[in-house]
Amino acid sequence: MQRQLKIIVEKHPDGYVAYPLGLKGVVVGDGDTYEEALADVKSAIQFHIETFGSEVLPGDSPVLEAFIAEATIPA
Repeated sequence: MQRQLKIIVEKHPDGYVAYPLGLKGVVVGDGDTYEEALADVKSAIQFHIETFGSEVLPGDSPVLEAFIAEATIPA
């Protein structure tokens, strides 16, 4: 069974970081390119599911959309 997940990919000065939305637990991938980070996080997601089972997948309310917002906080 295949499942659609939304994945955030961030570009940083030293490479890319990717992580899925809605998955239970912490799963992160990285790489020097967008494609490497995406491939790494896909592999990490598969390992996470194999290790902890399908209960880590989003249930009845999957993430439908994701938004990026900015907030100012006191430092």
